[in-house]
Order: sequence, then C-alpha cells, then structure tokens
Amino acid sequence: MLLSWDSVINYSPFVFIGLITVAMQRSPLKKLFTSFKKHNFSTVAPTTTLKTKMTLPPVLEARRPTQCPEFDYSTLSNYKDFTVKHTTLNMDINFEKSKISGNVIYQLHRNNSHDNKQLIHLDSSHLIVSSVQVDGVDTKSFHLEDRIEPLGSKLTIEPPKELPSEFQLTLAFETTDKCTALQWLTAKQTSGKPYVFSQLEAIHARSLFPSFDTPSVKSPFTANITSPLPVVFSGITSPGAEGTTYTFEQTVPIPAYLVGIASGDLVSAPIGPRSTVYTEPFRLKDAQWEFDGDVEKFITAAESIIFPYEWGTYDILVNVDSYPYGGMESPNMTFATPTLIAHDKSNIDVIAHELAHSWSGNLVTNCSWNHFWLNEGWTVYLERRIVGKLHGETTRHFSALIGLTDLKNSIDSMTNPKRFSTLVQCLNDGTDPDEAFSSVPYEKGFNFLFYLENLVGGPQEFDPFIKHYFTKFAKQSLDTFQFLDTLFEFYHDKRDLLNTVDWEKWLFTPGMPPLQKFDTTLADNVYILANKWVSAAKSQMTSEQLLKEFQNDDIAEFNANQVVLFLETLTTGGHNITENESFKWSNYSDVARTLLQIYKKGITDSQNAEVVFKVYKFEILAHLQEYYSDLAAWLGTVGRMKFVRPGYRLLNQVDRDLALATFDKFKDTYHPICRSLVKQDLGL
Repeated sequence: MLLSWDSVINYSPFVFIGLITVAMQRSPLKKLFTSFKKHNFSTVAPTTTLKTKMTLPPVLEARRPTQCPEFDYSTLSNYKDFTVKHTTLNMDINFEKSKISGNVIYQLHRNNSHDNKQLIHLDSSHLIVSSVQVDGVDTKSFHLEDRIEPLGSKLTIEPPKELPSEFQLTLAFETTDKCTALQWLTAKQTSGKPYVFSQLEAIHARSLFPSFDTPSVKSPFTANITSPLPVVFSGITSPGAEGTTYTFEQTVPIPAYLVGIASGDLVSAPIGPRSTVYTEPFRLKDAQWEFDGDVEKFITAAESIIFPYEWGTYDILVNVDSYPYGGMESPNMTFATPTLIAHDKSNIDVIAHELAHSWSGNLVTNCSWNHFWLNEGWTVYLERRIVGKLHGETTRHFSALIGLTDLKNSIDSMTNPKRFSTLVQCLNDGTDPDEAFSSVPYEKGFNFLFYLENLVGGPQEFDPFIKHYFTKFAKQSLDTFQFLDTLFEFYHDKRDLLNTVDWEKWLFTPGMPPLQKFDTTLADNVYILANKWVSAAKSQMTSEQLLKEFQNDDIAEFNANQVVLFLETLTTGGHNITENESFKWSNYSDVARTLLQIYKKGITDSQNAEVVFKVYKFEILAHLQEYYSDLAAWLGTVGRMKFVRPGYRLLNQVDRDLALATFDKFKDTYHPICRSLVKQDLGL
C-alpha cells in the first residue's frame, strides 16, 4: 500500500486513521509496528511523529548549516555521492614486517544518477594502494593526491566505464611504517608473543584501509582476517573459519572508525550469559574476576532505560599496557585498558560507559566530529543513569561531581580553550579532531543533557524522549540541529520552557557550563576532611599534632571514587575555602608527607590506577622530590593518555630534564596518537 504525503493530507482525520490501521496489517509496516510494540515505545506520543516540523529559536536557526546532517569536513572522500551497502575486509596480519595487507570490497549505490562517469574519492593516509577494480575490471586510472595534513591523501579513481547505479569497488592495499591506526608490539613488550591492535577514532581508519572515513557513512561489515595468532574484531565470529583465517560478521551498519582489530596471544573466559573477556594469559584470571557478573547487570539496566541491546554479544578485550584510552566502543568487542583491573571492581564503571555506546555512538552516531558531544555527552549521561539505577541516585550525582572537576582541569590545561571548550566544535578548516579531544564533549555534554532532563520535569518526563530519540535515529548519523529539532518536536507542549534555555551559552560559548545542582551526600564528608587538612597545613601544625588529629580511619569508609575526589580536592586547596587559589602544597611539604604516611593503607597502597595517579599528582604539586622518579617509572608502565599526558605535564613543571629523559626512554612503547600528543604537551 503506497501513499504519497500530498495525498494523505487530503483525507479527513478519520479516513487517515483508517488507512494507517489497514497499512499496519501489511508487511513491512506490520513488522515495524510489531517491533515498536516489542520495544515498548508506547510511551512516545503519536502526535510527536505527526506534527509538522517546528523552527528553532532564532539564535539556533541563525547557526543552522545549509544541509542537515552537516557535511563532514574531516574527510577527503566524496561520500555524499555514494551509499555503501556492504563492506568486506580481507586482511593478512604480518608480524615480521609489521604490516597488514589485503583488500577492501565496497558494494556501492551511486546517488548522483545524472553522472555515470563520476570520479570516486576515498580517504587514505600513509597507505600503499596497488590495484583498483570496478565490477572486477582493473582500472589504471587512480592516484594518490598530495598529502594534506592531517587529513591524509585523497585517493582519486576514474572508473574504466560508466558506472551503473549499483557496483562493486575493490581496492588492494597495505599499511606502511607510518600507519597511525595500528600499534605493533614485539614479544619483549608483551607476555611473550607479538601483538597488534587498532585505534581508528577519529580519522585513522584511512591509515588502515582506503575508506569513506567519516561517521556519516555506515555499512554492515564482513571481515576475513588471517593471522598466526588469535584475532578479535568488532563483530560476531562466524562458524566455518579455517586454520589461521578468522571470519566475522557485523550486520548492524557501522562507520569505519568503529572497526576494531587485535591479534596476539589471546585467551578468553566467560563473564556473563552474553559476554566473554579476552586478554593475554597472565591477566585472564584477574580480568575475569574484575568483570564477572557485573556486565550483564549493566546491559539489563541499559535496556530498561533505552530499549533491548541489538548487537547480540557484548565482549571485552583487555588490551596491552600501551592502549591509549580507557576504552573504545568497538561493537561487540569493547577494547579496554588494563588499568581497569583494580582488584576491587572499583573501575568497572568504564564498562558501563563503553556499553552505553552501543546505543549512543554506535547505533546513533554523530555525523561529523563537530558534533562529537552527541556520541560522548549522551554516553556519559546513559552511563550515569545505568550506575544510578544499580547503586542509587546519590552515586549518579557523585559521579557527576567528579566529572565536573575533570572538566575544569581539562579546560584549564587547554592551550586554546576559547576554541576547543565549546560543546559544538568547528573543525571545518581541516583541524585534526584528535587535537580537539578533551573532557568537554563528555562532561559538558552530560551537564547539558542533565539540565534538559531537569528542565522538562525529571527522568520520568525525559525517559520517553530517550526512547524516541534513539528509535528515530537508529542506524543513522546526525548533527546537533537534528537533535534540537527532535527535542522541540517531542516537547512541543513545553516550547515556552525550551525557549528559556540559553542555547548560545550551552552550545557555542567556551568555558565551563552553567552549574547544576547535584546531590553532594557522598561528597560532603570528603570535602570536610580535605578542608580540615588544608586548615591544618595553614595553621602550621607539626607532625606530632597531625598524627594526633588524623588517622587512617578518617577514610576507612571511603570508596575509591571518594578517595579520588579527596585527593583532587586537596590539590586544589580545599572545597570552597576562601582564597584557595593561593594555596600551594609546595609550601607545606612536611604536612603533605605526614598525610601520605597516615593514609598509607587507604591511599598509597591502592592498586586503583585512578587513585595511584592522584597520589602522584599530590606528591608533585607538593614538590616531594623523592617521588619524582617514581612517577617517571610509572609512566613507563601505562599507556592510557588520561594518565600519561598529565603525568608528563606534571613532571615538566618540576623537572623538565627528567620529563624529557623519561619520554625519550619510553616514547617507542606508546601508541602513535599518545606519542604525538605528549610531544605537543612537552613542546617538542
């Protein structure tokens, strides 16, 4: 049953309803309707989807791009001219030569119907492209154009014949030693066998294979990967793999940056009914204990907030030490840092974050890195909703307080905060998205969504919008203005309320966001103790007096996150203490040493990397020189940029020679992205 919109609007409302009722009994509409019932989307008011599109407030309309979703200027491809129906990756991993070679096959639909001899432009970076075929016919008319930093080299292909509306494009490629998408590790750098892993976000997929390297382009993937060692991939293992070839299917359309590949001495163990953890053998027992039983709780909580998990399995790869991020949301296979293994489950909320990406980022994706907050702000919001559902609202609010501190630290350390601390970015001049990476899209994005949640009436009023938003944009890529259009359409009866929002400040103004009111129940005792120590330092209390005034029991009931907040509050000179800007622990080194002595059991003996780093930060800011070399040595055992970058900045403040010597010693163990950014931090 086919109806044009023009014909539908001429019917009376009653006839229109009747037509819809009949249509719903027919496939595929019946199937769609059944799916909506299955996902319990009945909370979404039908009038929302039928209402004519509204204009946004003038301050927003003045900034609306000429096309929505906005064009992605971080790609050199002509992605608007084609639709990728399917992508097949055939790869061979060569550890001896530290390279991956193979071919990528795109099933393409030509969108520009009037031009059947159009050129094809793809992204590439430090790649060798040896052959190109269009529908099995070799073409010699392809070349790599001059490199444009940091976007790479445009691969231009002139088809050998007129392009049909549907065609297959096959490209043979191999990586080079300048590849930024991969890190290769020798047997000496791992548990005894070579290892390789990928990190493609934001624009590094083009360094692994020729691609439409933009989050605006999504497709299902098939991967056939040959390696002498076990392989994991961002998909589900297919039966029938032979010998050293591993086959995977990803049936949900994903952008190139979400492709994840790792190969090495990997073993696995179950951690839930639909989850497995993979890691090197020496970590398996600890990794299994850390995650067992909790992952499924996260999944179930997320499903109750949004809708059922669509990806089938949810597995975790605990990567090698040099992995630069806390986690990467590769579908079906979250790549995680080993610093999550704290031996007390205190860091597993990071998994709640990566799991939340299964909806925000992976299923519903920012169309360009200008709108990265749509990925990360939503994910932090959902992560905290998951944690709040499992541990209570006070825990959600406490996490937000810690995040706010991280946001301030991030903005304070920026070299260009005026540009990079706005929620909506502008990278249209070819700026590397990695350069804009910070806590801003995460924490400022969360605060924006938390503000909207409270504005419309709390979670009970905001939850139907969550379901509607992720349903509407599932398997699509969007920009901020499409989000705003949907928000105004959904809450059309609250337009007057939405018009009170300072959209310019939230979305386009640099700096900290408007402060929200958070429940400080779990933070109050932390702040009181930190302020007490700052006061003791200012009053020049002796070590003997401090040992009588304080004891380890002060923090005995603190969880790891409270310890982190305690140490961070100390380093900033207390919480809401007058003139705390002028307080410096370097003026009270003896008090700092006594504090570390008293809290040795609860703080300095911790195996939680978050706590360990905050201790080092406190020691450096107190100018305790005996600990400088300890921090330097620790920086050789971690690769997570959350610790490595500020760690080098701290060392550089107090002992530049040591910072430079340490970086020179460990630089080759860091991921290329991490190494490049630390060089910037050190001014090299």
